[in-house]
Amino acid sequence: MTDPNLPPRDDRPEVVHHTTINNPSTGGSGGAGWIGFLVGGLVVVLVIIAIVVFSNGGLNRATDTKVDLDVDLPAPSLPEAPKMPELPDVEPPSVPNPDPAT
Repeated sequence: MTDPNLPPRDDRPEVVHHTTINNPSTGGSGGAGWIGFLVGGLVVVLVIIAIVVFSNGGLNRATDTKVDLDVDLPAPSLPEAPKMPELPDVEPPSVPNPDPAT
């Protein structure tokens, strides 16, 4: 970087020439043709998938199928729950009445 506080230099030429050299590749057509082929193939595959999905599988399905929805099945019975033992009679504990603090 140059210091803006310094005076301009006198050793710089008035006209600066820049030369740009373009070297085209010599190895063929650039190699982008296979990308177009790949993208085109993917588009074709997606169109085929869309046709199959949006046409209900693409098959002619039978529409005269009868389904009998009146089905009677026996309900399962649960086993008897175990009987709990009888609790013994227990008297609650007795607590003496405390004397009021004086």
